[in-house]
Formats: sequence, structure tokens, C-alpha cells
Amino acid sequence: MQLRNQPSSGLARWFVERVGNERGRIRKITAIALVRKLLVPLWRYLTTGLVPEGERLKAV
Repeated sequence: MQLRNQPSSGLARWFVERVGNERGRIRKITAIALVRKLLVPLWRYLTTGLVPEGERLKAV
């Protein structure tokens, strides 16, 4: 979802730089690394309200 919704974010760019058009096992392993990298800023946002750098929030 990160790659589709916010392709210019730092984490999405990191993923594309690491994987490119690669398919298979390497992409899956890197996707798990991306999830782990997303959890830390999510936790920080939920506990402190600090929006991660390069991310945009939608008004609800």
C-alpha cells in the first residue's frame, strides 16, 4: 500500500532502490523489512503524534 499511496515517501523510495523490478524471494524478504521499518514510525506517531518525515496525512 505504501508504494501505491505514497510513492515519493522515503520508505517507498528505499524499497524501490533495493528491489527495483526484482521478483520472488528477494522482494518478499525486502517487503518484510519495509513492514518493520513502517512499524517504528507508526508506533512513534501513535505514542507522540510525530508524523514521519515525507508522509502526508489525509483530513478525515
